[in-house]
Amino acid sequence: MTDTTANSDKTHYICQTYVEKAGAAGQVSLQIDKQLQYSSESQAQDRADREFERGNCVGADAYMITEDAGSGEVSPPTFIVRHGTVPDIDDL
Repeated sequence: MTDTTANSDKTHYICQTYVEKAGAAGQVSLQIDKQLQYSSESQAQDRADREFERGNCVGADAYMITEDAGSGEVSPPTFIVRHGTVPDIDDL
């Protein structure tokens, strides 16, 4: 029997912005503000560039992840661009 299923990987291109929020005892933490999905790498990068340049956030990432549609497993992010204050890669 031959497996005729096409590749089940799907690539997602994401723009994610960050804001700083004051918490208990005046501690400031970095939090996700917007998370927007696009159909191309350039669209995600353009949006991250615009969001950061407008000053709407303290940081912005554009990245891609690959999802295996069969298992639902998601790859670690591959960053396209990172602007401003963003989480350390090890914290993701």
